[in-house]
Amino acid sequence: MSDPIEISNFRGGETTIVTVGLSRRFGDLLAVDDVSLEIPASEIFGLIGPNGAGKSTLIKMLTTLLPPSSGVARIAGFDISKEPAQVRRHIGYVQQLLSADGSLTGYENLLLSARLYAIPRHERGERIREALAAMNLSDAANRLVHHYSGGMIRELEIAQSMLHRPAVMLMDEPTVGLDPMARRTVHERIRHLREQFGMTMFITTHDMGEVEELCDRIALMHRGRIAVVGAPAKLKGQVGPGATLEDVFAHFVGGAIEPSGHYVQTRLARRAARERG
Repeated sequence: MSDPIEISNFRGGETTIVTVGLSRRFGDLLAVDDVSLEIPASEIFGLIGPNGAGKSTLIKMLTTLLPPSSGVARIAGFDISKEPAQVRRHIGYVQQLLSADGSLTGYENLLLSARLYAIPRHERGERIREALAAMNLSDAANRLVHHYSGGMIRELEIAQSMLHRPAVMLMDEPTVGLDPMARRTVHERIRHLREQFGMTMFITTHDMGEVEELCDRIALMHRGRIAVVGAPAKLKGQVGPGATLEDVFAHFVGGAIEPSGHYVQTRLARRAARERG
């Protein structure tokens, strides 16, 4: 049996996410294959890949929702396998599917989240007001979420995930199903969280425009493996003059990203959930 993998270069406050040889197998399918990443504090990091590339599986491991088959990872200094409760205390997670309750007001949704996060009663009001202000939802706090726009719902879900002031925010397809104006607003809120609170942002997407606009660095993922990591401008420069991120993906992976299947299904699921309230 090989020696257990150790993370020896973790730098605490300088690096908030580090993985070494992280893998996840489902029977004969190797969904995530030997992923090693190091993400410094306060970086907006994008994970790009087509449907089925392993993005959601990777983020589920990082949020402790799914145990790895092999490899190790630390989030904010805590091991995802050995210290999952500590990891959960230091992360916020915005999942793909709708998580806000349409039958409650925005404030009531946040109050429920504050209780689930075990935020002390005497701190809840201030934390909720802070989160509403950060997401520009203060004026809509007492409206039923059923009447929110898609972008406002996403902002509320982000507000829910930041109540406990996490060091790391992980977002799985954060703008899936949103119109361009709502997407732009969510992008502004993500930048605000990084600038005001110094959060590290880990975002999965297959939208090249999204990572071009938001991310300091990106990783291209294909068939469970990381093909390349770097700043978008640097990666385009490696491909050639006038290259786009689509060209970068084709160069390093040998194919194109198509926003089909999972994207459409998620968009429809979010729309149906919103209409049901």
